[in-house]
Amino acid sequence: MSTSDINEQTIETRTCKKCAKSFDITDLDQKYYDKMDVPRPTLCPTCRSQRRTLQTNQYNLFKRKCDATGEEIITNFPPDSEYKVYSQEYWYGDKYDGTKFGRDFDFNRPFFEQFDELSKEAPRPALFTDFIRNQNSDYTNFAGKNKNCYLIFDSDENQDCLYCFGTNSTRSCLDQDRVQQMELSYECLDSKNCYNCSYLYDCENCSDSVLLKNCIGVKHSIFCSNIKNKEYHVFNEPVSKERYEEIMKEFGSYKYLQHKIGEFNKFRLKFPQKYMRGFQNENCTGNYLVQCKNAIMCFDSLKVWDGKYCDRTFISGKDLMDCTEVGESQLVYESNVIAFSGYNIRFSNNCVNSCHDLDYCEFCSHCEKCFGCVGLKKKKFCIFNKQYTEEQYNELKQRIIEHMRAPASAGVGKKTQEWGEFFPGWTSPHAYNLSLAMIYFPLEKEEILKSGFKYHEPDKREYLKQTYTIPDHIKDVPDTIVDEILACEICGKNYKINDRELKFYHRQNLPIPKECFICRHLRRLRMKNPRVLYDRNCEKCHAEIKTTFAPDRPEIIYCEDCYQQSLT
Repeated sequence: MSTSDINEQTIETRTCKKCAKSFDITDLDQKYYDKMDVPRPTLCPTCRSQRRTLQTNQYNLFKRKCDATGEEIITNFPPDSEYKVYSQEYWYGDKYDGTKFGRDFDFNRPFFEQFDELSKEAPRPALFTDFIRNQNSDYTNFAGKNKNCYLIFDSDENQDCLYCFGTNSTRSCLDQDRVQQMELSYECLDSKNCYNCSYLYDCENCSDSVLLKNCIGVKHSIFCSNIKNKEYHVFNEPVSKERYEEIMKEFGSYKYLQHKIGEFNKFRLKFPQKYMRGFQNENCTGNYLVQCKNAIMCFDSLKVWDGKYCDRTFISGKDLMDCTEVGESQLVYESNVIAFSGYNIRFSNNCVNSCHDLDYCEFCSHCEKCFGCVGLKKKKFCIFNKQYTEEQYNELKQRIIEHMRAPASAGVGKKTQEWGEFFPGWTSPHAYNLSLAMIYFPLEKEEILKSGFKYHEPDKREYLKQTYTIPDHIKDVPDTIVDEILACEICGKNYKINDRELKFYHRQNLPIPKECFICRHLRRLRMKNPRVLYDRNCEKCHAEIKTTFAPDRPEIIYCEDCYQQSLT
């Protein structure tokens, strides 16, 4: 797509008050701000995204007591967290009523300071899952309709899967990221409808293959890139069935596999990369977009119409700006995890199931016309969890908004001009190093504390010295390895091999990993480009393109047409 397809005119260039980098406000941006009745942002898009992702801890799980019943639960809040956590069964049951924590708004104090106090009092559910329809999948989060799954996140409708992120409709797979309809596959990224494969990147409809990139309809092949509808190929050249089977036997060795991964990463640089991953898009910029229209600076999203600065947005989101993990919703601004019939929502977090007209709300379900509320269900006309009449609600809401607009000189404390800003990082219930912000915007401990964010001290008991030497080849690994404590060679954190994954490695002839599942996830994410766009030209036809491939990178970058013509 040519950059001229996107008709926006810059009307102001601002300086981000956090990172001091400049960013533009366009005429189309202003139309959206007017529609949502919000001021122009003070942070750049990157800092806004960092602020939102700080509100979510998807994959760090702990055992602690339910603050309502005392029973042991699995949650993403550590035992020493000052936030109250209820089991999902109790929180969603009839006994819990969030209005019990209602309070008056104090016009002598800043809004966020008071919201932070309410947030620490009003309980939240232990996890974010479809716990009723999940089966034997307790150690999951942001996940639903899964069966026999362990440590999978942001994933739905899977069976017998372990250590997966963004995985859907998949069976018997380990260590996958952003895949769909896979079976018996391992260490695959951004792939779809593949069977019995390992180390696939941006592939579709492949089977019985290892180390493929940009392949479609490929079978029984190894070390191949940018080919389609081929069988029995190695390094893009045809081989006999016997030669293919001979090479496949070697993958049980960890040393062999690591050597070949390095060799393959150099080999694939010989072939063109598509400037943007996606299909059936119209007037879009970003990466990994499917069936989107007028989606600008959006990433890893499906069916976004009229959206900007959105990532991991799914299933029919319309009229969105600055959104993370939003789906089946419309008119949502500067919000995180909004889903299932959300409408007209601003500055809110984790509000799902038919929520309408919410501002600055968190963990609300089936709620309408609420402002500054935490942990409400099926409520209407509430402010700070306190019930009002419609007339009282409208009047008080407007007074609070005017109060939030006031500068510090007006006597409202240290915070200035709170209206129009998403929840600041210091209000997050999660420590920075446990949140998704640590994944996409990593910081050292000193930087975290200097920024005023929470920091979770690692448990020293999870960093014991490894006392077992993992054999190089899977055929030499005994069943007793499940009783051993291993240490990640990257971060040093302990991890274990369980019976299910050991059987998988033996069956698939794959070596035992030497990294914990989080470091394996991070390694896969590093294979994806950062969410930054550059103006470049197609290296074949010289058409103007916007791409996540920086100009100094070694890859050959083609536009859509030239890329499709290059596939063999």
